[in-house]
Amino acid sequence: MINILVVEDDKNLNQIICSFLSKNGYCSTGCLNPLEAYELLSARIYDLVITDIMMPKLNGYDFVEEVRSKKPMMPILFITALDDFGSKQKGFSVGADDYMVKPVDMNEMVLRVGALLRRAKIISENRLEIGELLLVRDEMAVYLNGRELSVSPREFNVLYKLLSHPKRIFTRSELMDEYWGMSNDTGLRTVDVYIARLRRELAECKNIEIITVQGFGYKAVLK
Repeated sequence: MINILVVEDDKNLNQIICSFLSKNGYCSTGCLNPLEAYELLSARIYDLVITDIMMPKLNGYDFVEEVRSKKPMMPILFITALDDFGSKQKGFSVGADDYMVKPVDMNEMVLRVGALLRRAKIISENRLEIGELLLVRDEMAVYLNGRELSVSPREFNVLYKLLSHPKRIFTRSELMDEYWGMSNDTGLRTVDVYIARLRRELAECKNIEIITVQGFGYKAVLK
């Protein structure tokens, strides 16, 4: 199922958007500000973000700019009361893919969500299968020959990122970009712990090896 994060400080509208998305077959999660959104984005993979602009603690422009810097392929839809050209121009310039002005037609919103997902090819990319290994993004689960491995959501994110770009070297900092606000020394060392756990879980997998590139980081090699 497609996972959508709704960032909207109006509780009633947040619930309406989430409810309408759910009725149309999407799995939606709502939160009231970008700081809450960062926590959710660090714990689960989302396929699309819907966000307001005028919100407490952090505005939508800064939020989208941050999301775009860490997840360049994430489809993002602004839903806001700001209807002037300058606001729209800034919305697209910081990285939004689409822009709707309140009050929005919920049916049109669903159509736009579908178009954004198709454009990003998210619908066909919920599973990553490499030989005997299967990663299911909906479940954040890893299966080896049909047996589910013991992998945490953050370990899943690291593995998915490595396997999505085989042979590409990722620094610890790049891998920790999935975990908003954890780019300090402690967070970077945590990557080594995740890699060690993943190697233990994948010990019986003959198709994949996670290699340490001394002085740089890690890469996944397909055999």
